Amino acid sequence: MKTAFVYIAAAIAEIAGCFGFWAWLRLGKPVWWLIPAVGSLMLFAYLLTLVESPFAGRAYAAYGGVYIASSLLWLWMIEGAKPDKWDALGASICLVGAGIILLGPRSSILS
Repeated sequence: MKTAFVYIAAAIAEIAGCFGFWAWLRLGKPVWWLIPAVGSLMLFAYLLTLVESPFAGRAYAAYGGVYIASSLLWLWMIEGAKPDKWDALGASICLVGAGIILLGPRSSILS
């Protein structure tokens, strides 16, 4: 359960940080928008270290599905564009994949 909360918090931090750069470069916001953006991206990186996984690559791979679903929620809630059925289907597939990566049975032998 902790991992789910960490992934959600990491997704919010990453998307907010990236949006700060987007707003500066694409929406003409002032350069000081980069200060909280960089801080948010640093928080994102820290949060991913809290994931209960012995391997960083697996933690990052599973996070990808959460990131995709969270990005579509950002699209809807912050940018005001409602995701369509293809967005929802794609995010669902990604979340199932993330669950398989994170929760799938593993052998105890490193290979």
